[in-house]
Amino acid sequence: MSGPDDAVLDLRDVHRTHGEGPAAVHALRGVSLAVRPGELVAVMGPSGSGKSSLLALAGGLDCPTAGEVRVEGQPLGTLDRRRLAGLRRRRIGYIFQDLNLLGSLTAAENVALPLELDGAGVRQARRLAIAALDEVGLTELGDRFPDQMSGGQQQRVAIARALVGERRLVLADEPTGALDSQTGEAVLQLLRRRVDAGAAGVLVTHEARHAGWADRVVFLRDGIMVDSTAPLGCVEQLLTGSER
Repeated sequence: MSGPDDAVLDLRDVHRTHGEGPAAVHALRGVSLAVRPGELVAVMGPSGSGKSSLLALAGGLDCPTAGEVRVEGQPLGTLDRRRLAGLRRRRIGYIFQDLNLLGSLTAAENVALPLELDGAGVRQARRLAIAALDEVGLTELGDRFPDQMSGGQQQRVAIARALVGERRLVLADEPTGALDSQTGEAVLQLLRRRVDAGAAGVLVTHEARHAGWADRVVFLRDGIMVDSTAPLGCVEQLLTGSER
């Protein structure tokens, strides 16, 4: 296997602690993870195991207490706020659990927004946004506002926003949560295609059938990576902490 130098995402001995003293919460404890182009890694673990903390650090939305996070070789800790925001807009697609759509913007405007913030013209940004909405099956809903769409449709708009443009790293936090099983499978196919085209992907999920789309499954428990190569048959055992 190739080394970490070619990784799109590289977490090196990352710790994240919230608070101090006896009340401190250790969200992550010494996690190292490299994700390369063309690789989709699923992250699983019980509630409170550190999955969302890992994703927030990978996307530059939070900073580690110790250790280093690199995206395409760039240590995120060396970037000021402006440069970090620019890297997130251009290179990182983040599918949030709570969607984070802007209610005052249409579906197409929500998807086009990161492109416009990065300097794309309105016409070009809209063309790319409509193409991204087409990929998730929402071609006809580009001019609707979020409150005019179902929860599943809003989720697909959020996914289109995460995939629009030249995103090299796609981070997905339970991306199928608001979708029926058929639409959820279509979204995972879309994520898989983007990764197969050369992006790196990290998928947080609690469902083994969704993790089955990944090349590798990483298991977290109490902020520690307890397994990174286990077959999916071990999922239930690792999630519950039962003996092998």
